[in-house]
Parts: sequence; C-alpha cells; structure tokens
Amino acid sequence: MRDIRTKKRWVEDFENAQNHFDELNIFYEFYKEGEASEDEVMQQYHKTLQIIEDIEFRNMLSDEADSLSAVLQITAGAGGTESNDWAEMLLRMYLMWAKNQGYKVREINYQAGDVAGVKTVTIEINGDYAYGYLKGENGVHRLVRISPFDSNAKRHTSFASVYVYPLVDDTIEIEVNSADIKWETMRSSGAGGQSVNKIETAVRLRHEPSGIIIENSESRSQLENKTKAMQLLKSRLYEIEMQKRMEERNKIEANKKKIEWGSQIRNYVMHPYKLVKDVRTGHETSQVDDVMNGEIDDFIKAYLMMMGQKNDTP
Repeated sequence: MRDIRTKKRWVEDFENAQNHFDELNIFYEFYKEGEASEDEVMQQYHKTLQIIEDIEFRNMLSDEADSLSAVLQITAGAGGTESNDWAEMLLRMYLMWAKNQGYKVREINYQAGDVAGVKTVTIEINGDYAYGYLKGENGVHRLVRISPFDSNAKRHTSFASVYVYPLVDDTIEIEVNSADIKWETMRSSGAGGQSVNKIETAVRLRHEPSGIIIENSESRSQLENKTKAMQLLKSRLYEIEMQKRMEERNKIEANKKKIEWGSQIRNYVMHPYKLVKDVRTGHETSQVDDVMNGEIDDFIKAYLMMMGQKNDTP
C-alpha cells in the first residue's frame, strides 16, 4: 500500500506540473494578444518552476530508506541550563517544520532539564520521505546569544546534538537475538502530584553487541513501551547496516563527534548579529527567527543537493 501511495503521488505531481505548464502557455498566448499582463505571466512561470523543482528535488531522495518515517533525537551538550534550553528550542524548530510538512509527530522519550529546557528528547516523525529530508540534520548545532539566564547579560555559546535515523516498518525484516537484549524498567517522569506514574512503565533496552541504548516512556503500558523500544532498536540496526552497505563517508555510530567547539554542522548566531550558517554547504540566512520557526527547507535542500553532486562525481 505504501508503494502504491508513493507511485500515486508521483503521478499526481506530474499531472499538477503538466496542468501548470499548460496554463503558463495559455497566459503567454493571452499576453501576446494583449489580454494578460507580464506580471501574470511571470507569476504563473514561477509557480510552474517551483513545482518542477520540487519534483526534481524529491527525485534525489532515491536511497533505500529515504521514503521512510524518521526518528529524531536531540541531546543537550555540556553547559547545563543553557544547553538544555537550546535543545528545547531545536525541538520546537523541528516540531514546527514537521507541522508545516503535514507530518504526524509522536513523543517517544522526554527528559526535562533540572531548571529549564530538556536534557534529551526523542520524537517520531511519521510521513513519506521524512527521513530523506531530515538525514542531513545529523550532527552538532551551535547557538550564540545573550543568555536569558545570565543576569549580567553576557554572550553564551551552547551546543546540542541531533541524531536522525529511519523508522523501519513491516516491509523490512531485522533479526534480533533476544539473548543480546537486557531490559530495565523505571517510573516515567512527571510534573508531580497525581500525574506522576507510580508504576514502572518506562523501559530501557540495552543491545549488548552494538551498545545501543533505547529509552521509551511514551505509553502507560510497559508492554507497549517494550514493543516500541524493539522497533526503534531495529530501526537503529537497520540504519547501521544500511550505512555499511552504502559505504557512507560519515557513519554516525562509528564516528560520533563530541558536542563541543569545532564539531558543529550549523551555527545559529543571535548576537552580536543575526545569522544561521551551515558549515558543510556554506548556505546561510540572516532570518534567524524564520529558521527557529521551522523554515529550514533551504538548508535541507542545500545539503541534499551537495550530496547529490558528490554522488554524481566519478
């Protein structure tokens, strides 16, 4: 059904592009007869061009896992409250991006910071090509700003890491030996009072051969949390195996960088000037507020275009 849905979308997108192209020709004919303005022709031209570029861009997402949903994990770096707050800001950015794309989001695990923000959070982003679009977000994100937590209004630098991997579904079979897994249970954290879960429904899975640790506190059912943790483990194992087969340059599990200076993939500067710049692609914008409100498509496209050009190089 997913394969049929994907093919149906390609057909619909092609028909949409064809319709806009036909309308562009009509506008142009009207323009030559003096019945349409140049502005009307150019507006239709840019609409048609945008649709075609979007189709060409999505055609680049041809890797085996690109069409899958994504699991996104954000972890605050050293720095306590500052980094925890930055991690929460990144979470909001990705949630708003997902909403703009029409994706559905589920919270898998959330560990709040001691004062503010979040220490680590894992969310599931469900929708076609979610992983393909987000795979370039893997890495350390650096923030420079005047700290709202500093009474002296000094400039602070904070770090947080983003880790994205594809969410496997029933079409992909991953074998896991139950003897390689160790389970721990714990209480889900809460705000206190009656909302605190007094039963140990949250789970922690440890996969001995790979060293992968999965925590899930999504449901009040321990069984459901274990089932979800197993799915996430299989997703991680699938990603690692996929990287081996494709011989990717940067294997996330093998070459994790420290969340610190010199390791960032993108800088977000809010003081003394406003600038968001991707270290890998050189793409930048001064519209920091727009980026933090989820408008990161230009950064996503710049990375995928760069990778596409590298893959085309003999």
